[in-house]
Parts: sequence; C-alpha cells; structure tokens
Amino acid sequence: MKTNLKELLEFPTSFTYKVMGLAQPELVDQVVEVVQRHAPGDYSPDVKPSSKGNYHSVSITITATHIEQVETLYDELCKIEIVRMVL
Repeated sequence: MKTNLKELLEFPTSFTYKVMGLAQPELVDQVVEVVQRHAPGDYSPDVKPSSKGNYHSVSITITATHIEQVETLYDELCKIEIVRMVL
C-alpha cells in the first residue's frame, strides 16, 4: 500500500527542509529568498558544515498551508544552482 505525503500531513503544519549545497556564502541567502517567495516569514536557518567543509546543510522550517506549497518549495529549492540535494 502506497501512502503519499498529502495523506500523512494535516495542514497547517510545521515542515522542515534540509538543503545540502556548496559551502558558499550565498547559499543561505538563496535558500531564504526562495522560501520567502512561497512562505513569507521571519527565518533563521540552522547551518552546519560538512566534515571536510566543502558543503553546508541548511535546515529551514516553514508553516506549510497546503501540499502544493510543500511540493513547489522542493522544486524551487532544487533549482538553486549551488544546491546538490533537498531532503
């Protein structure tokens, strides 16, 4: 039995994105800029460097209001050039 994300979530809900990207100063700003476009708010993302320092993990939590918002943000965050993965 396959369950999709929409069936697991009740909206509004707190939803955290973990964005892995190249360790460049603009990474956090680009992530926040995309999130602000789809879920305006006051964000202070948690940033952690990888063990070798080549990548950064940016965790950012939004209050999602519908499944389309969650899916759109995944798509938009993946389009950032220096992003390598979105979880």
